[in-house]
Amino acid sequence: MKRLLWLGVGVAVGVVVVRKLAKTAEAMSPGGIADRLRETAVTAGDSLRNFMADVSEGMAEKEAELQDALAEGRPIGELLEDPYDDHDDSGMGGTIR
Repeated sequence: MKRLLWLGVGVAVGVVVVRKLAKTAEAMSPGGIADRLRETAVTAGDSLRNFMADVSEGMAEKEAELQDALAEGRPIGELLEDPYDDHDDSGMGGTIR
């Protein structure tokens, strides 16, 4: 009975190892590498598309703000400032009005 138990454990471990090796061999084959590269390219393309959509949306919002300010005769200097720039390193200072 003890030998039968160890035989079962050995068979189970053998099956797991063989499946793992087959999966690794497939991943290292030219087809597996091509699949990974294709997935990476698709992911990068999606990321780039999302980034460009965000940039376009931000540009459209900023353009609408500028158009509204110009139509109302308000100064646009604050709208042209970089919201992420905490200080002015140019030494020029001033505000566009």
